[in-house]
Amino acid sequence: MAVRLSCRSQEMLGKTCLVTGATGGIGRVTALELAHMSANVIIVGRNPAKCADTVVGIREATGNLAVEFLVADLSSQQQIWQLAMDFQKRHTRLDVLVNNAGALYFGREKSVDGIEKTFALNHLGYFMLTNLLLDVMIDSAPARIVNVASSAHKLGRLNVEDAHSPNRYFGWRAYSRSKLCNVLFTYELARRLKSTNVTVNALDPGLVATNFLTNNGFLGRFGNFLLRVRGISVEDGARTSVYTASSPDMEGLSGKYVVKNRWVRSSKQSYDEVQQAALWEVSVNLTGVGFKGAV
Repeated sequence: MAVRLSCRSQEMLGKTCLVTGATGGIGRVTALELAHMSANVIIVGRNPAKCADTVVGIREATGNLAVEFLVADLSSQQQIWQLAMDFQKRHTRLDVLVNNAGALYFGREKSVDGIEKTFALNHLGYFMLTNLLLDVMIDSAPARIVNVASSAHKLGRLNVEDAHSPNRYFGWRAYSRSKLCNVLFTYELARRLKSTNVTVNALDPGLVATNFLTNNGFLGRFGNFLLRVRGISVEDGARTSVYTASSPDMEGLSGKYVVKNRWVRSSKQSYDEVQQAALWEVSVNLTGVGFKGAV
């Protein structure tokens, strides 16, 4: 039986929350807990049937009928555009955006846009969806953006010029690089949002026992086995996401890196403002979107 992470049933009453990658793992638990707190929850996933099943499960578990889904593959820029438009057709406010969807690909793959897929999904997916929804979040403020990163960012090395199409590809390096991008993006966006009442923070959920590597054949299945042996539960893994999205302790805090419900220092490289700005410009060039803000 899953362990409840929260106990205050009205904590997020009236808040609208969008959670990506929410049909399984820590994304599903994050959405479940926000629904337990009486939030209006929209989950995002690639598979319509899994999305529908997840919504039914969350509604039944929480008694909260204000749970729905939108379908999008967040490695596809066209589908991200469509997702943002579909959301804004249904909703006039967004209080919390949890960027959680991500993957690790052992072999080099390209997105439909011709971009290395780990970078396309794990970084550009966060960057593009956030920027497309920023206007509605600013109008809804105070609002929060939560970027699920990883301690793997500490191993990441970034050459901004070829991050979207590296000459040599190693799956773990690509994943670590994408997680570094999550933190760099968080800090740059926090600076651009400083004149608004929208906060943005990154977090490390820990090593979580999920089926995160399923898309990698036999090696992925073996990797998932090791995660189940060594990793923490999805409930424990989601705690920091839920905390960052909902806790009064995070009110007004922006540009933080959160681990086990406290903010700590991220890697030295992640504070490089030249790389933050360069990554932003490359991301704008690749997607055609980007909030200027007050830099």
